Amino acid sequence: MVPTNRRTLLRGLAVTGLGGLVGYTGSTAASDSDSDAKGTPSNETAEQMTENQNESLDAWRRSANDSYAVRLRDYRFDDPPTVYLGTWGTNSFSPAAVKVLPGTTVTWKWTDEETAYNVVATDGTFDSGKPVANKGSTFQYTFEEEGNYRYVSEPHAEIGMKGLVVVESIARSEYPKVDKWLADTSNYDGSVLDRTTSSSVDVTVGARGNASDLAFDPAAIKISPGTTINWIWSGKGGMHSIRFKEEDFGTDAPKSDPGKHFEHTFTETGIYRYECGPHTALGGRGAIIVE
Repeated sequence: MVPTNRRTLLRGLAVTGLGGLVGYTGSTAASDSDSDAKGTPSNETAEQMTENQNESLDAWRRSANDSYAVRLRDYRFDDPPTVYLGTWGTNSFSPAAVKVLPGTTVTWKWTDEETAYNVVATDGTFDSGKPVANKGSTFQYTFEEEGNYRYVSEPHAEIGMKGLVVVESIARSEYPKVDKWLADTSNYDGSVLDRTTSSSVDVTVGARGNASDLAFDPAAIKISPGTTINWIWSGKGGMHSIRFKEEDFGTDAPKSDPGKHFEHTFTETGIYRYECGPHTALGGRGAIIVE
């Protein structure tokens, strides 16, 4: 029996396009006391859905239960994720927040045989049907469009059983290692500046990007062996540093004053990934390709 607090987000839609729930035969859409005769959500339900959509993504993610630390896990370069329901007896999705490419199929898997769960998008995009307690059952949905998809398990939504799927493309070049490293760098569009004929190249530190002055410009450069890169601080965006991932050179400490605070001559071919220590999580990253 469908719980009385069941909020029908979709009605009258065929199973095709919603995904499939394996292991039970529950309907993907059902009427309830929260909907009128035409399947329109009640005023109370509409207000709840609007409140969910207006809540910031960060607040939504932080308020979600998870058996691990709640963070946005990036699966765009990995196998499609499986999200587990009720792990270790908790009313949670784990992982609660994932990022995937358009066209990715996300799988939700039930792990508890006593507590009933379902998976319902707050905007009606997908709906696994009525809550069930059926360990081993799965529900799948393929995300074709970019966007932020919030969802809940309806019986436990008010106590934090929330989830988030972020669908976002990546910029692509002929260097997959660079694309992965710069995937969340806002001023990287897959373009690699070719400066292979230059003996010296300047990179701005604290350039406009990543929602502030937190970028390297250009983000990706291709040079020849023997070229010197000069990192020039703009004086904007606070403290910045240069820290290479696989090398032991860079700035000793973050700096904020404008001017050139670091340079390096690259003599060996390869891909050199670097970051701004204080801002790497915000997209403060760059790459040097030496060929």
